[in-house]
Amino acid sequence: MKKSTDSNQELKQVAVLVGVDLPLRFGNMLGGESDLAELALLAKTAGAKVVGQVHQSRQKPDAAIFIGKGKLEELRGVCAGTGANMVIFDNELSPAQGRNLEEALAHEEEQISVLDRTELILDIFAAHAKTQQAKLQVELAQTQYMLPRLTKLWSHLDRHAGGIGTRGPGETQLETDRRIVGKRLSRLKSELKNIAESHKVQTSRRKEQFKVALVGYTNAGKSTLMKAISGSDVFIQDKLFATLDATTRRIEIDERHQFLLTDTVGFIKRLPHNLVESFHATLQEVADADLLIHVVDASDVSPATQISAVSEVLASIVEEDHPTVMVFNKTDLLDEDARQDVTARFRGDYPEALFISALDGKGPAEVRGAIERVLFSGEKIYKLQVPLFRMDIVAVFHRTGSVFEEEHNEKYCTVTVRLPEPELNKLLGKEPEIKILEKS
Repeated sequence: MKKSTDSNQELKQVAVLVGVDLPLRFGNMLGGESDLAELALLAKTAGAKVVGQVHQSRQKPDAAIFIGKGKLEELRGVCAGTGANMVIFDNELSPAQGRNLEEALAHEEEQISVLDRTELILDIFAAHAKTQQAKLQVELAQTQYMLPRLTKLWSHLDRHAGGIGTRGPGETQLETDRRIVGKRLSRLKSELKNIAESHKVQTSRRKEQFKVALVGYTNAGKSTLMKAISGSDVFIQDKLFATLDATTRRIEIDERHQFLLTDTVGFIKRLPHNLVESFHATLQEVADADLLIHVVDASDVSPATQISAVSEVLASIVEEDHPTVMVFNKTDLLDEDARQDVTARFRGDYPEALFISALDGKGPAEVRGAIERVLFSGEKIYKLQVPLFRMDIVAVFHRTGSVFEEEHNEKYCTVTVRLPEPELNKLLGKEPEIKILEKS
């Protein structure tokens, strides 16, 4: 979203939101009910002040202006009455519809910009991209989005192209621009491929380590949970898409066990397809994870909608039966009746779900416990008796398992140890002196 200044003072962008409910047959970016509450959060995140809303239900969008002529007059009146200099649609507009709306809404004092939902999200991602990889990913998504919308706007992108002798015979300016953008797309994809290859080399060392990825709707509290579990500094901000880069921390459990915990970019309803494609390298952290922690904002008006939006994106990344723990976060924002209602609504579909607050110590401990149960699912805890003259076997337990306790008497050492059952069976076959006292 562009910013203008006057006397070194930033002028606030004042926006009116427009939502059009359409039958689902019009596709993911157009069909279904609009969500102006979420659009308002997106606009706020981008730095706009929302001063009005306009809503309409239609059987199909108007080919020229998307909304009806009567609704356009209403929108013009709202803009004039609020001093808005921007209109944001919760749908995706064609280039012609955007231009027609800007022309129709223009008045003597000021031109009114018209954006659609995809442009707004792309702008937010561009503003929040910090690393080179994130910046390239966002630029790729923006370029892919703009390519079919070219009208002679792109010749400035390649200052070495164009000019006398560079244009083919009979080639139009639009064709030249498309060729320039095509080169740019190829360069961006190549750079991202190089980063991905480098990332693959770096992460190849992690193959033997247990990997956990935090996934969920944007602003569901993943970063807060990450900080609480890892005990390390993680950037946290109460805004949509506060961070775009995956953050990984190593969590030590004991001398033999640890896991890698990764906080990933948040999802959203109707996340632009170009963004999902562009962020494939970042989302690879999700695909490579042994366990997903799906964090849901339990205080949201519709947690089920969040779950559906995240599941839709996950379906394109991981297998349907990928091990997942559902975590309903922010229960501290609910009163007792609301908390019980959320639990009752979702416990049936997710019997193993956790209902927590990441802000207290108990909630993160529950999540960590769930991770450890999956991590240790192939191991059992044994109380074993070993003759004192075979303390070399106890040393093996320390190398292959996790020893919790040792007790000694005149003849035996009693060891409480957690280790994989195949490891114990292998030892039992070699060492008949080992006796199993308890197993859990």
